[in-house]
Amino acid sequence: MLRAAHEVDFTLYRHTTIKRRIARRMVLNRVPTLHEYLGLLKERPLEVEALYADILIKVTHFFRDPETFEALARHVFPALLAARGPDSPIRIWVPGCSTGEEVYSIAIALLEAMGEDQPQVPFQIFATDVSEAALETARAGAYIENIAMDVSAERLRRFFTRSGKLFQIHKSIRAMCVFARQNLTRDPPFSRLDLVSCRNVLIYLQPVLQKRVIPIFHYALKPGGYLVLGTSETIGGLSEIFSVADKTSRIYAKVPAPASLGFELLGREGGARPGSGGGGRRPLLRDREPAARGATVAEAQREADRLALSRYAPPGVLVDDELQIVQFRGHTGHYLEPAPGEASLNLLKMAREALAHELRTAMHRARRTDRPVRTEAVRLRDDGQERSVALEVIPFQSGAEPERWFLVFFHAAGGDSVAAEAPAPARSRRAAEEPRVAKLERELSAARDYLQVTIEEQEATNEELQSANEELLSSNEELQSINEELETAKEELQSTNEELTTLNEELGSRNAELNRLNNDLLNLLASVNIPIVMVSADARIRRFTPQAQRVLNLIPGDVGRPIGDLNPRIDAPDLEQLIAEVIDTVSIRERDVQDREGRWYSMRIRPYRTTDNKIDGAVILLVDIDRIRRGLAGDGAPAEPA
Repeated sequence: MLRAAHEVDFTLYRHTTIKRRIARRMVLNRVPTLHEYLGLLKERPLEVEALYADILIKVTHFFRDPETFEALARHVFPALLAARGPDSPIRIWVPGCSTGEEVYSIAIALLEAMGEDQPQVPFQIFATDVSEAALETARAGAYIENIAMDVSAERLRRFFTRSGKLFQIHKSIRAMCVFARQNLTRDPPFSRLDLVSCRNVLIYLQPVLQKRVIPIFHYALKPGGYLVLGTSETIGGLSEIFSVADKTSRIYAKVPAPASLGFELLGREGGARPGSGGGGRRPLLRDREPAARGATVAEAQREADRLALSRYAPPGVLVDDELQIVQFRGHTGHYLEPAPGEASLNLLKMAREALAHELRTAMHRARRTDRPVRTEAVRLRDDGQERSVALEVIPFQSGAEPERWFLVFFHAAGGDSVAAEAPAPARSRRAAEEPRVAKLERELSAARDYLQVTIEEQEATNEELQSANEELLSSNEELQSINEELETAKEELQSTNEELTTLNEELGSRNAELNRLNNDLLNLLASVNIPIVMVSADARIRRFTPQAQRVLNLIPGDVGRPIGDLNPRIDAPDLEQLIAEVIDTVSIRERDVQDREGRWYSMRIRPYRTTDNKIDGAVILLVDIDRIRRGLAGDGAPAEPA
């Protein structure tokens, strides 16, 4: 229903946040079950709008996280302003801008970084959000007085204009900011940007959607551009395309990526549609994990071709710094074979047993000296035949990349055939040396066995360490997710707190108004020298004037008591019945009555009307007519009650 109303797909948003916001709307509407709330959404289109506004939490303020703005002023803005001419404006994008405080804060900070005595560099800030209501507030650029808590007095004087109880951003700053509705996951992004500030937006998205959004920022930025995230957000596993510029403030710098790097935008029904910096359909970086270094591997292969051709291309392999085979060159079946168990391209695991020791030693020497290493011939038995194999390991780097590569060659050495029979003296000498040779061979075999055990123990330890490292990485990701959840909950609480503060201010204002009205009413009743009694619909005393205390024999404690329980000083035994008739017939009753001293009063009973024209009781008014009645009696008129 939300997607149909606003073309925003919340499927990949944080489910915990959405559940909390739905629960909040259910409480406000006093709906106990989700099924009933769904029916309410179908009946009331305005509730769909309210739920949409609630999910889009608009928590922001000026110069949020001051440390981040200090880092921008210290590192980022000087780099953007360096060698920048009037024909090269700075372009900034603020997705998820909410009500605009972040946008104007960046504009103010950038103007301060330029200085008043330096040539002004033009800049433009593109601010986008999916909430039209928030964008309207941002476009107006008028904020209530409490922004003085976040904006210094100097900045208020320089960049704002006071308009009643509001602070209006200067038109010169407003002209540099463009506000537009944009769905970050569906609409095409801006391009050729110097800075993207997307703070506390990713915490509302699930990790799979975060991995789609980060490449969009990479595409939008110029080479060397900067990305600013919230204090609880990171680029995740996409460190190949962004380097850390300021770890504390979550500021990242764009790293040139392979030309095949692309991104995906969600379609109207939530499906992905392609977008790419290079044009055409490209897979996401996360879909290319085995080939994430594609361009680097290609350069390494070309360099390996050159080296191999210079040595007549003997059989060999190209391996990376982790000894993982990247490319097989020539026929290497005599020297390498798949190891039993889990499939692996590790060079040492694939090497034949007779070569493993020499290969490990040669690789270690090549790593340590960073120079080519060649070993003596090793006897290798293959398919019942013995071969003499010499190993050569050549370390090298590809272009400007810091990663090292190794080219391993297998040279077939001469002398594979059995030597001719030696003369008799030679045989006698060889027979004499055989015990010594046998002893040396046994010692060598024992040393190799010991070395093999040591190597296996080391490999087992390395595997355990790698497993522990993977567990730590997994725990780190879980902690990051929990941190994002806490930040989201914090913003929701802040949003609720702001709503409560607004409501409290409104209630305080109404309370003050009610106090004024109550004071006015009390002064009015005290000033009127007429007995007046107000009763509720069930004939209970609600309020009376001081004169009514004397005439009707009332005390302050009688408020709330039924008027029929009292013993008034006037002769009106059917007073309670008259009040009921006035309330039922909505008419006025009038009668002349006497008090115990014989003083005459005109008793008038009127309906008590509320502001919405409802009858909620009656008003009893006693007018002193004793002088009039006695004057009429002196003229011969009857003195009986009218």
